[in-house]
Amino acid sequence: MATAAEPIGRMAPYGPEHLAILMFTVLIAGVLALLGRRIRGTAAEDRLLRALGWIMLIATVAWVIWGMLPGHWNIYQSLPFHYSDALRVITAIALITRAGWAIAMCYYWGLTLNLQSIITPDLNYFDYPVLEFAMYWFLHIVAFVAPILFTWGLGYRPTWRGYGVAYLATVIWAGIALIANAITGANYGYLSREPEGASILDLLGPWPVYIFWEAVLIAVVWALMTWPWQLNHGQRYSTVDRLGTIRRKPTGGRSRTSAQHMI
Repeated sequence: MATAAEPIGRMAPYGPEHLAILMFTVLIAGVLALLGRRIRGTAAEDRLLRALGWIMLIATVAWVIWGMLPGHWNIYQSLPFHYSDALRVITAIALITRAGWAIAMCYYWGLTLNLQSIITPDLNYFDYPVLEFAMYWFLHIVAFVAPILFTWGLGYRPTWRGYGVAYLATVIWAGIALIANAITGANYGYLSREPEGASILDLLGPWPVYIFWEAVLIAVVWALMTWPWQLNHGQRYSTVDRLGTIRRKPTGGRSRTSAQHMI
């Protein structure tokens, strides 16, 4: 079995760089939410989402290829089996196509599973710290702010069907990551052992106990992320068709309506 290269450094959680990135992330999320409200239903909305989606997809594919080059290969990091690896592609699909299943997964994964990588980053440097720092944060920040743009900016709403799709996809991806871990000895998804650094998982007990509690916590938190939208949708929306597409009532004197869906 191939061995992994040893890291040459590691970003200190809650150091100056991390705190600056957290503040930048909050700022970008707020700006995109406000911008989304201004361009909702216009041609600029489509242009913005497609541009962000293609940038995300190109960066994701390029980074995977970069990690698999002989000089950068690391069996513990290079294979795309972390949840964040799948989320990057899903986020790009959501931005480019506005597919309901992709927006749903973008919402649930991006605001919870991906958030762990932002709050408690496990960022090791192997070859080029500046590049590795920039790509780590770019990919995780886009995956975090995209669902905020969709939901609080453009008016897309989560549904119980989307909740079920996202949870089922989470279980399926866990199975895929476990198979990859068994073959490679890696720890994709942090499903085979605890992360090396401090993380939110430390609060849920040792491995494998934390996997059970993580599954329970995800189910509860995602339900709480769905329930308020569904509780009030009857007061805010005019029609819901059989495919789960919700059409927003015109607000603020605007005459247009826009299909807002998250399966």
